[in-house]
Amino acid sequence: MQVLKFGGTSVANSANILKVIDIVTKALIKDRTIVVVSALGGTTDLLIDAGNQAAKQDESYLDKLKIFENRHLQVVRELLPVGDQSPVLSLVKKKCNELESIYKAIFLLKELSARSLDGIVSNGELLSSLIISAALESRKTLNVWIDSREVIRTNSNHGIAAPDMALTSESILSFIMDHPADLYIAPGFIASDPEGVTTTLGRGGSDFTASIFAAATNSGLLEIWTDVSGMMTADPRVVSNAKVIPYISYKEAMELSHFGAKVIYPPTIQPLMSKNIPVWIKNTFAPGDYGTLIESNVVEDKNIVRGISSMGKMAFLSLEGSGMVGIPGFSRRLFGALAEKKINVILITQSSSEHSICVAIDDINVKAAKKSIDEEFAIEIETSKVEPLHVETGLSIVALVGDNMKNHPGISGKMFGALGRNSVNIRAIAQGSSEKNISAVISTADVAKAINVLHEEFFETAYKQVNLFIVGLGNVGSRFMEQLRLQQAFLLENMRLQLRIVGIANSRRMLLNENGIDLNFWQEQLLSSENMKLTEFVNFINQKSLRNPIFVDITSNQQVTEIYEKLLRKSVAIVACNKIASSSSYENYKKLKQLAREYNTAYLFETNVGASLPIINTLNDLVRSGDKVHRIEAVLSGTLNFVFNNYNGSVPFAKIVRQAEDEGYAEPDPRIDLCGTDVMRKILILARESGYKMEMEDIESRSFLPESCLAGSVADFYREMETHEAHFKSLFDNAAKNDCKLKFVASLKDGKASVGLQHIGKDHDLYQLYGKDNVVLFYTNRYSQQPLVIKGAGAGADVTASGIFADVIRAARV
Repeated sequence: MQVLKFGGTSVANSANILKVIDIVTKALIKDRTIVVVSALGGTTDLLIDAGNQAAKQDESYLDKLKIFENRHLQVVRELLPVGDQSPVLSLVKKKCNELESIYKAIFLLKELSARSLDGIVSNGELLSSLIISAALESRKTLNVWIDSREVIRTNSNHGIAAPDMALTSESILSFIMDHPADLYIAPGFIASDPEGVTTTLGRGGSDFTASIFAAATNSGLLEIWTDVSGMMTADPRVVSNAKVIPYISYKEAMELSHFGAKVIYPPTIQPLMSKNIPVWIKNTFAPGDYGTLIESNVVEDKNIVRGISSMGKMAFLSLEGSGMVGIPGFSRRLFGALAEKKINVILITQSSSEHSICVAIDDINVKAAKKSIDEEFAIEIETSKVEPLHVETGLSIVALVGDNMKNHPGISGKMFGALGRNSVNIRAIAQGSSEKNISAVISTADVAKAINVLHEEFFETAYKQVNLFIVGLGNVGSRFMEQLRLQQAFLLENMRLQLRIVGIANSRRMLLNENGIDLNFWQEQLLSSENMKLTEFVNFINQKSLRNPIFVDITSNQQVTEIYEKLLRKSVAIVACNKIASSSSYENYKKLKQLAREYNTAYLFETNVGASLPIINTLNDLVRSGDKVHRIEAVLSGTLNFVFNNYNGSVPFAKIVRQAEDEGYAEPDPRIDLCGTDVMRKILILARESGYKMEMEDIESRSFLPESCLAGSVADFYREMETHEAHFKSLFDNAAKNDCKLKFVASLKDGKASVGLQHIGKDHDLYQLYGKDNVVLFYTNRYSQQPLVIKGAGAGADVTASGIFADVIRAARV
């Protein structure tokens, strides 16, 4: 004997039922078969809604009943030949007339009891099974219809009745002996109590019905046909890369189904375990797919974790108080108070100090639970031995499940580390002694991110998804976007990194798309996007809570830097080309660095000092490996180096500065470069990264610009430089007569920093520096005689963009 069960989607309409008939016909070739069917998809909800409306004296219940009737009449007409339709159509009409009478009584009484509701909803399975039985008969496939109410005996706990397994097994075997056949059709979900009153088996009841039949007949196999190709490593609606689990043990399946995996329900498995009857989850709409085989002895695979599941709409109840410590009976009373109200406890955790005990329940039961527990502990609460019950809602449970977890240390650490790096706060943890399950209570808002992060951590060797939010799309930003476009495929293939750009913005517009922005058309899409509002941009980042997020700041905007703290506290990594934050007050600089450490994320700003030159990373490596920086000499402005390398008095100084701006080496306001402020920021950052506590005002600045050049607009600045050409010529001449070059040098020595124009002779390391190149000389304990030298292009949109790109890759690999 074999048992096949078909769910609501599998029998939702005549087209689907034809697929079921085909599957059943092929199954009959192998063995005698019992087929258990659910109600037509969605009709149970129709019947319940109609009952609730009738109890409220809302006459629209008649509309729901009419829809129910018409759906079944349509299926009969589409499935059966005209000559076979009449008795079945009459049966549907009769059942619907009976339902109308029941609803009318409910309407008059204004009451819908659990017993009445069981009687109502049973009609869904009764009609679907009778129609399918008739459809098979019309195709010459003989079968015997079993009224499940006549063979499955339960208690009178309406809505979730418990079967008497011994009596039920006896009844099923007796029926089959008295009615020998190759094929039996039975309605799922329904049963009856000792008085013959209709009961139902609760959520997943049709699966349970099939399991009961399989256990009673010692079947060789139970097949559950649904609309997915088996149990999956995670909910495919949440994780796009979820994979089918080909093999799973009974206990693993029960754990996953307990925590929300809806393909199969826990009671289904229990009757089968003792008899070692395998369960095969199959897809009605893709019958060739392997599906998932559930049995006691599972084929081993490389995955330590078998699957990830979650339950939403949870409430967390915490009973705390010093009066609980060392006093027996508190747990018993707590669970007794919940049991009295028939409230199921889903998760339990207790501190070792016995000061508190916490449980998770369905949030629909919160009011009843709090009232019952507060009443139970009223005396202890009044005497302050116990605090009033604390209730938290808006929570969910995420669970890792796998038999192999008990043999592998570090699974919990890996789980909590992955969640922590993505700012998923864990409210409570529970793990069974069997170590098959590790559960965490988290905010419901974080569930999608948490499941994706865990799936990526434990199942996806293909790639790691990183979500980028980019602000600043000017010259450097546009080049960065193009580099991303060109390199996406390479990173996916060679580094297993999937870089998705989900948010971009300039000063006027912002484009947000949680599914990713097409880098081939981002400029056109940005033009038609919404106005830029930094607060809304940040809210999008926090509310979408996408995994592995990185915020990239390619602006020079003070306001943008003010959101860094908020983002870091959400474990959003920051890659900053913007120097303002790292050169702000020392207190703010340290706070941002500390927040990155505290929230397990990255705060990177390599391009603050030398575009793509690895200056800060090299300095960090020196310090982390125990070296001590005593002195730094550097040319840190590609703009100033370009200007002084190209100025010789033959062409006006203002024209050379204009050329630097035109070629993309200077800021839009070149005074930032020429007055030395930019270089001051850079040496300040290097001093701080070397371990020195320093503020901007601690740096000595020797400006070469006349004061009048700093006033007015950028156009005024250029006019003023032209009037002071003699001043710039004298600077050049004084250096040239000493056979020196002019270099704007930043220095750090013994904790004191300065910037200014210097005469550099031929024997100096800074002399041979051409074009827009930068150079940094580190003098340390290890590099005391000959400095460690880093030299290369220190300005330009492409090299700066590549430096940002390198920081993004580093942040992605944190």
